Amino acid sequence: MAPAHTLTKKLAPSILARDVIAAIWQLQMAAADAYQTGHPVAADALIEVAEAAEEAWLRAEGAREFAASSAASD
Repeated sequence: MAPAHTLTKKLAPSILARDVIAAIWQLQMAAADAYQTGHPVAADALIEVAEAAEEAWLRAEGAREFAASSAASD
């Protein structure tokens, strides 16, 4: 079972990353739609959420890469 478990551990982050990227994209598209339909305050709020999500995702990716490189050097 070890090889399957290893594969699962490698696939899970990429699946999560894809979903995060899609969610951030959807927030940005919703913000554009809100702005174009005369709702600039809502658009600004959606952009703030999208930017916060992207920053959190990038921090998590950086932490994962650091952990992976630390484990590889042990």
